[in-house]
Amino acid sequence: MGDAAPADRRIIIDSLGVGIATGVYGVSFGAIATTSGLSVLQACVVSLLVFTGASQFALIGVIAAGGSPFAGALTATLLGSRNMFYGLSIAGRLKTRGWRKAAAAHVVIDESTAMSITRDTDRQARLGFYCTGWSVFVLWNLTTLVGAAAGQSIGDPRTYGLDAAVGAAFLALLWPRLTTWPVRLIALTGAAIALGLVPFAAAGVPIIAGGAIAVLLGMRLQVDA
Repeated sequence: MGDAAPADRRIIIDSLGVGIATGVYGVSFGAIATTSGLSVLQACVVSLLVFTGASQFALIGVIAAGGSPFAGALTATLLGSRNMFYGLSIAGRLKTRGWRKAAAAHVVIDESTAMSITRDTDRQARLGFYCTGWSVFVLWNLTTLVGAAAGQSIGDPRTYGLDAAVGAAFLALLWPRLTTWPVRLIALTGAAIALGLVPFAAAGVPIIAGGAIAVLLGMRLQVDA
């Protein structure tokens, strides 16, 4: 027990640090969401229910480009499907049942998974997962509200050049994940397909097509591995 307490404190401190660093980025989503046409309430509901940054920015990107909410939701779902693989990889360590499994599934994100799978014991894995996941969730939603309220007072995003902010924010979230050549190839393939369809397809369709191909390639990569 004497050795466990300092180790647990380190995990908690590291997890909260990741939670704060990630959670404050929710202010960007809130601001961009309301300048793209969502209300403050809608922006907050998206953060509460979707809660995965890449999917949220993709949803806003489709809507801001003139696509339908359905197309945006489909794109967000495709991008969020990677969390399913995260959940499968850590389910054995979390050992949750019933409603606790549903609650844990809601905070399966890149950061909580990373802070869980590197631990030596299942107990430490659960500690890292929950401390990271829920600290990100709480702060992300609070800062979404702050950003949404601020964004609503800005007005037309094109006045400040913020119409390009969705793509920039999405790239900022994506870039740190491109750590291996197979992952980079998947991202480049999806981007190339999306860009190639822009002149010919309705708003939102290129992102859906590129995202779908990227997900299928990612699934194939998982199977081959």
